[in-house]
Amino acid sequence: MPKPTVHDIAQEAGVSLATVDRVLNDRPGVRDRTIQRVRAAIDKLGYVRDTYAANLARQKAYTFVFVLPEGPSSFIDVVREAIGEASTSQMAERVTIRVLSVPQNDPHGVVRCLLTLNPGKIDGVAIMAPETPQVRDAVWRLKNAGLAVATLFSDLPEPVRDHYVGINSYSAGRTAALLMGRFLRGVRGSVMVVTGTLQARDSIERRHGFDEVMQRDFPDLTVLPTLEFHDDTSRIDRLVGTVARQTRDLAGVYSMGAGNQALLAALRKTGRLDEMTVIAHELTAVTRQALLAGEVDAVIAQNVGHLVRSAVRVLRAKCDSVDIFAAQEKIRIDIVTRENLP
Repeated sequence: MPKPTVHDIAQEAGVSLATVDRVLNDRPGVRDRTIQRVRAAIDKLGYVRDTYAANLARQKAYTFVFVLPEGPSSFIDVVREAIGEASTSQMAERVTIRVLSVPQNDPHGVVRCLLTLNPGKIDGVAIMAPETPQVRDAVWRLKNAGLAVATLFSDLPEPVRDHYVGINSYSAGRTAALLMGRFLRGVRGSVMVVTGTLQARDSIERRHGFDEVMQRDFPDLTVLPTLEFHDDTSRIDRLVGTVARQTRDLAGVYSMGAGNQALLAALRKTGRLDEMTVIAHELTAVTRQALLAGEVDAVIAQNVGHLVRSAVRVLRAKCDSVDIFAAQEKIRIDIVTRENLP
């Protein structure tokens, strides 16, 4: 049976094609009674609008901005590369993607950058930023201005954004704990936990999940307080060195963030890296090489290309007021070891 068309709707409702078009696009000039007839015809016929075709016919174009931390980062390099690939592939669908770089550890600087965005010239933003009151308020203002808002990798409270795109960080932390406990089965010792900042919700959720499984299933392993290094290489070098000297039974390291280059350099200086089980996040050039060298035992990863494409689809869906296909946008947790490196 052929799909119903706008012509079928017009015939069923007894109105012109122009009237149907006005109702479908929420344009003024149609009486309430007529709108109700058209909508009743849509429901009766089971008409489902092809928003892509409609936007193409109207020459609808989208401009999306990806907000990313600035500064040297092997993980952000991977994200930028994925955005470049998505931008090239999406151009045929009338999507323009820009990148806005914001300071790493300066919430007020992040806000200043977000204030430069003109809601009248863009349609949506995908944001990777720490959760602070200032950042939440700035993102909330963008959403209130009518922009579609998606969070990337680390979430913000639900009222502030439309959709979160990334893995479940709580589950990722639980996965890291299971791996750590299995690798250290039969060992009684301590585990160091390191991250860039606990202002990021993904780190907080990963730590909660990690602690829950470690305390329940691996009581012989003591999880130490989280070390925050705020992307300061001298700080992580000092903190890791101090903990390694003071903790003779140090058996494992869980890196919750993406700043693994400085951490691995600091661990090498201790001379004890070969004795430890190391679980890290995000597959980058740094963690790939560390896996090959046997310095990292497992990496908990997410498909960054899938994530970026998902963010574009989510923003488009929000702009078009259509449902998000949840199964397609679910980001899977991947466990990567030296033996299964892609």
